[in-house]
Amino acid sequence: MVGIILASHGDFATGIYSSACMVFGEADDVIPVTFHNGETPDDLRVKIQEAVAKLEDPENVLFMCDLFAGTPYNQIFLLSADHPGWAIVTGMNLPMIAEAYGARDDFETAGEVATAIVSAAREGIVTHPESLMPADAAPAPAAAASAEPTGAIPPGTVLGDGHIKYVLARIDSRLLHGQVATAWSKTTQPTRIIVCSDGVAHDDLRKTLIEQAAPPGIKANVVPIDKIIQVAKDPRFGATKALLLFETPQDALRAIKGGVDIKELNVGSMAHSLGKVAVNKVLSLGKEDVETFDELKKLGITFDVRKVPTDSKEDMNAIIEKARAELANA
Repeated sequence: MVGIILASHGDFATGIYSSACMVFGEADDVIPVTFHNGETPDDLRVKIQEAVAKLEDPENVLFMCDLFAGTPYNQIFLLSADHPGWAIVTGMNLPMIAEAYGARDDFETAGEVATAIVSAAREGIVTHPESLMPADAAPAPAAAASAEPTGAIPPGTVLGDGHIKYVLARIDSRLLHGQVATAWSKTTQPTRIIVCSDGVAHDDLRKTLIEQAAPPGIKANVVPIDKIIQVAKDPRFGATKALLLFETPQDALRAIKGGVDIKELNVGSMAHSLGKVAVNKVLSLGKEDVETFDELKKLGITFDVRKVPTDSKEDMNAIIEKARAELANA
């Protein structure tokens, strides 16, 4: 595996490493290295060498630095003369790190990963309004991710086998955010992210924010529950690979009862509110939630309890029983 060193002035490297862990989960062979006031370049060089020595393969390392020609970059550059398997990329940002995590599964060398992550770093720079983006800095239109057509399709048209494909159905009170837009989208490769929520579908501001948050090359839509039930029966979506997002288990249950052919639900995040008990760091359940999960189980639905793909799966039955017991004692 390609090792990764995040290097910066000040605590930027440790901060962005912490952010990456929060959004994408823990990753092996990733180490932040920082350069502080009062330290010398020689001090930093020792830090870099010590970090590299901890990696699985010290000769196959990708360095991400904050600034070109800054001290972290310069020290790594000098050391790299004796390490032809090293690669350096500057302008470190979170989309770059996300892409690097995934690219390590596809490429064997640090140089190949370095080449793969540059576009993601650039595409992570956006402005609002879009008119503020310089014309020469605007990202090129993303290539089509699948055979899914664009534009209006006449009713009755059958695409593919006429059945929409669900690459992931997730319960997440935050809906479309970093963990979904990067980690889960890369893992499941949808052509369309569909937020299924009556409330959000009628909230123009939230709807717009979600549509703008879609990763490059993936469409994002916000629809009421009744609409996703209609889409599930519409043969025009036969070429669509959809990642469905539900705010609540109740919305998911309603969609499934309406005919949305979901076999498994990824349970990612359920926010705490009055009447709910926290069963772990990201899941809070109330009495109605417990009853809903019981009903989903009776329908044969299985559960994948993970924030991000790299997390270990938790036992949903244990979580439900813990919530049931705590609610009974509340």
